[in-house]
Amino acid sequence: MADEIQSVHQFRRFALAVCAIGVVIQLGLTAYYLGMGHKAAPHHLPVGLVADAEQRAQVVAMLEDGGRFEVGDFASADALTVAIRRREVYGGVDLSGDAPHLYVAGAAGPAAATLLRSTYTSVIQQRTAGKVTTLAQSHDDIPVATVQALITPPQVTDVVPLPSDDVNGVSLGFLTQALSLGGTIASMGLGRLIPRTRRSWRRGVAHLSTLILYAVGSAAAVLWSMSWFGVGSEANRWEMLGIFSLISLAVTGSTAGAVALVGPAGAAVGAFYFTIGTVISGASILPEFLPSFGQHLGENLPTGAGVQAVRDDLYFPDAPIGPHLWVLAAYAVIGCLLVLITNVAPNRKDSTSEVDLDLTVRLEGVPAGSIPRSNSDFRGHAEPEERGNRGSERTHREHPEPDHRAADSAGHHSDDRGPDIGVGKQ
Repeated sequence: MADEIQSVHQFRRFALAVCAIGVVIQLGLTAYYLGMGHKAAPHHLPVGLVADAEQRAQVVAMLEDGGRFEVGDFASADALTVAIRRREVYGGVDLSGDAPHLYVAGAAGPAAATLLRSTYTSVIQQRTAGKVTTLAQSHDDIPVATVQALITPPQVTDVVPLPSDDVNGVSLGFLTQALSLGGTIASMGLGRLIPRTRRSWRRGVAHLSTLILYAVGSAAAVLWSMSWFGVGSEANRWEMLGIFSLISLAVTGSTAGAVALVGPAGAAVGAFYFTIGTVISGASILPEFLPSFGQHLGENLPTGAGVQAVRDDLYFPDAPIGPHLWVLAAYAVIGCLLVLITNVAPNRKDSTSEVDLDLTVRLEGVPAGSIPRSNSDFRGHAEPEERGNRGSERTHREHPEPDHRAADSAGHHSDDRGPDIGVGKQ
């Protein structure tokens, strides 16, 4: 066959090209992964503060130094906790009482909660050291109650803690990876299966129905596997099923739409979600800890929007989930429309099935060049026009036709059928 490797030199050249491509891809992915997460640092992480004007001036200057935090003012500790439950801020500190009090949300991201704790402890230690110095300069003896207040550990309240079965908060990332990889494989499989039938509105509806059915099935599988490990045990099962289904449909629909539009190369969309999108989805590295490019891109991919939607539904029922669902719906709708349109759109030419053509050539002996051939029979399958010719040539090599002229010369006369029957006159 023409596409087989014919020499050692050709094999070496092919192997060298494969290795070079692999090295380039690995180099790019390594640079990307390290660039996103090697030295993750907060960028304008939203936090809250309850304090008077004098205290605020001291604390805000310290927190906003270097652009790590973005401080918002709240009138009371209750207002601060409401904002935390709505995911407007990752946490905050109340300085209005006798002792400072820190509020965090571990479920919003362990990295943010840990950073707030360490920053809060550092600030409190600096304030305590200043008070001790002032007291030591103004008094010979420091009351015991004052000393106890100074050495008391700062108060910390986790408003929305992570469940005991997910202490590191990594479950969301694993779930997203499973949905992305499964959706990509399913889209590639459907991209190879569906084009084996002729284009029609029935094929379009069948393709679309299969995508939706798979999305619901994959969501149910993920939801069931979560129950094995106690993740999301207190969540509304129907809401979670709907969100997971929408995530799966956004991934499979957009990938299948790309495959239907540009051919097998469209499967790279699904690979992009899995290799690139999961890193910047916000599951393991919070959006505010990513570079600006990664943050904005991640929030507008199905993986990022899906992680945020699941996190809000699991841990922050008061948070607005609509924006994330709109992103998922946009990917799902656009992808499904592409699938439907490319399947329903009629062929541009009247074409003969490749299988029927090969059977005609083999059984009736009609020359292949006399039958019009079009590569639009299996549009969406991205078959080159030469494929059918190669198949016919291979069939003739494996089953050569009898030479009627040789038979005639040997005295074996054929029947009196007309010249239009059999192989014809040469």
